Amino acid sequence: MLDPRMESLLMICEKNSFTKAAEALSLTQPAISHHIRGLESELGVRLFYRSRGDLKLTTEGEIVASYARRIKGMHEKMLRSLADAQRQMTSIRVGITHTAESSLVAEVLAKYSTSSAGVRLTIITDTIKNLYDLLDQYELDLAIVEGKPPEGEMNGLLLDTDYLVCVVCNESPLAKKSMVTLSDIRKEKMILRLPGSGTQNLFVSHLESIGMSIDEFNVALEVDNIATIKDLIRKNMGISILAHSACMDELRKGKITALPIENLSMVRQINILYHKDFPHTETLQAITKLYRETAKQYT
Repeated sequence: MLDPRMESLLMICEKNSFTKAAEALSLTQPAISHHIRGLESELGVRLFYRSRGDLKLTTEGEIVASYARRIKGMHEKMLRSLADAQRQMTSIRVGITHTAESSLVAEVLAKYSTSSAGVRLTIITDTIKNLYDLLDQYELDLAIVEGKPPEGEMNGLLLDTDYLVCVVCNESPLAKKSMVTLSDIRKEKMILRLPGSGTQNLFVSHLESIGMSIDEFNVALEVDNIATIKDLIRKNMGISILAHSACMDELRKGKITALPIENLSMVRQINILYHKDFPHTETLQAITKLYRETAKQYT
């Protein structure tokens, strides 16, 4: 069972209030305050700053909260593993990005779960940063992300190599070209992923590497959902920069056109991240094999 003081700490962080945390945990505010004072006394550190009604974790508080989230995640993972053992099954929580959700990854995970007896997958879609945090806190077993895996306690398995392309409507004059230039793109209305997404970050960083800025382009719309972006492109509402892997089904069916960008090679890895103590290595091998077999159907 998670230490009640840790539960109180995490709820205060979530609610940003001692009073609201007490209400959420069905405790009194003095009880919550007692929990925090007890932690501070035991650890010899101050956990929160209070200033003009604002509540903020200290540097030491950030460290304690980070480990508390990890402990809570491991406790919940233990309970799931015990339940799995009783039911003689394996539950695996997989985090994927929005790009992966629109690529082969979701299809491959669905194929694996439906063809593997005794295995149940739970797929959670989020940003790369949040997926890293959830994996670190043991709230995920695996995370499939684009880009180089971070250094640390995680293992990484290369699943594929992906690259960004300029995606246009089939009726667009650009669709007749074998490639587009940045000058071509600057003349068009653009529909991009949200700032902070891996796709936009990669595009922006490559622009900056050649002395350009995203502000030089006519970004008319920013959308988080990749399926929505592709639908708008098909309706000739604008062009976009997307991962090739996220467009493979539409490209195979001839619904949109994808073009390379002259002098801009935006390549990135797709990796499976997992803890070093992840016990189901056969799952990693099976997913990797199934991914490669499925990818051949789109080439």
